[in-house]
Amino acid sequence: MKASDIFRLDGQVALVTGASSGLGARFAEVAAANGASVVLVARRADRLAALKEKIEKAGGRAAVAEADVTDRAAIARAFDAAEKAFGTVTLLVNNAGVAHANRAVDMPEEEWRRVLSIDLDAVFFTAQEAARRMLAAKKKGSIVNTASILGLGVSKGTVAYAVSKAAVIQLTKSLALELAFKGIRVNALAPGFFLTEINQDFLTGEGAGMTRHIPAGRFGEEGDLDGPFLLLASGAGSFMAGSTIVVDGGQVLAIPPG
Repeated sequence: MKASDIFRLDGQVALVTGASSGLGARFAEVAAANGASVVLVARRADRLAALKEKIEKAGGRAAVAEADVTDRAAIARAFDAAEKAFGTVTLLVNNAGVAHANRAVDMPEEEWRRVLSIDLDAVFFTAQEAARRMLAAKKKGSIVNTASILGLGVSKGTVAYAVSKAAVIQLTKSLALELAFKGIRVNALAPGFFLTEINQDFLTGEGAGMTRHIPAGRFGEEGDLDGPFLLLASGAGSFMAGSTIVVDGGQVLAIPPG
């Protein structure tokens, strides 16, 4: 089989959380470019509308569902909108997340709860919603969770984020164990430090020296996650369940991040 065929997503309905910017927007574009109908989920409706227009101009199919991932009723409505537009969601890209910069002894309880609610709780409940609907519709599918190398090694000032991403890796394994025999594959991506709209100023300024800890000698760039993402999302990864693919330029092999 040709690589151009095995990585295709034709006939798939993808729902991407955190799709208004950064990695989520890229995942949505890549899914659409490879044949999936894509439902864009985030809080910033204007950003979603612009991305929808961009995808459609490139020949893809997209719909918008404005939602806060911590609001389970809103997420349910997003799946309803997806089903109305394209049918049952068969590819969930669980990407929404937030970071923080609090040292452990100074971290307020409300900030701890905020990070865990978005980066862990919402990942589980959104995956649960997707799986329930796939099972009810007797559909096979795939769930791709966004973890992080900070789920494998820690850095100072990221305690809640690191804990949540480590938990996402274990959640991915647990869900895969329960769902793989029902035809729903659950896997994760663990990116290293990637240049995005949110962190570009820091990583190209004060944080630029962090590349000395990355064997590849640079931060992740647009496109570096496309292949790993498509592997997990498509039939190319049909025998993968509970896996976490690290995409970090070798950073976790050299020293713990930070």
